[in-house]
Amino acid sequence: MNPADKVEKWKIDKLIPYARNARTHSDEQVSQIAASIREWGWTTPVLVDEQGGIIAGHGRTLAAQKLEMTEVPVMVARGWSEAKKRAYVLADNKLALNANWDNEMLALELEEIGELGFDLDLIGFTAGEIAGLTFKEKDLYPDSSAQEIDPDDYNMGHQCPKCGFEFDDDK
Repeated sequence: MNPADKVEKWKIDKLIPYARNARTHSDEQVSQIAASIREWGWTTPVLVDEQGGIIAGHGRTLAAQKLEMTEVPVMVARGWSEAKKRAYVLADNKLALNANWDNEMLALELEEIGELGFDLDLIGFTAGEIAGLTFKEKDLYPDSSAQEIDPDDYNMGHQCPKCGFEFDDDK
C-alpha cells in the first residue's frame, strides 16, 4: 500500500521522533512552520511507521506541539523495512536540498505576492534574501530625474588618478 493512499488523524503523543534524525530544526524554523500551519492549515501529513515512529515530518510535529495541537494528519508506511524507513528519513530531507531556484522567477513571484499585500514573512525567506532578489538599479535613485549627458558639452580629457597627469586626447 502506498502511504499517500490514506491519511489518518493520530494523537500527537502517539508520534515518536526518530532518535537518530540527522536533520535539525531551530526554534526559529519551528516557529516559521507553526506560522505556516496557522496561515495555510496542515498541507503535508507526517509520515510514520505502524508504531508511530516519525519517518518524515519532525519539524511539522514540533510546530504542532508549539501550537498545542492534540491531533495531526499522518500517513502510515505499512510494511517498510527498517532500512527503507531510515533511508527515507535522509532522502526526504536531502532530495529537497538538491533543487535549485530560478532566481528571476523567484524574484518575480516574491515581488508580485508582496504587491498583493501578502505577508512575505510567512514564506520563509529573510528580508535580506528578498531584498537581494528583488533589487533593481532604479531602486538606488527612485526620485532621480537623470538626463543623458552630451559629451560635446564637457571637457572629456583624461587624467591619471594617481599622479594627476593630464593626457591630451588630440595627440
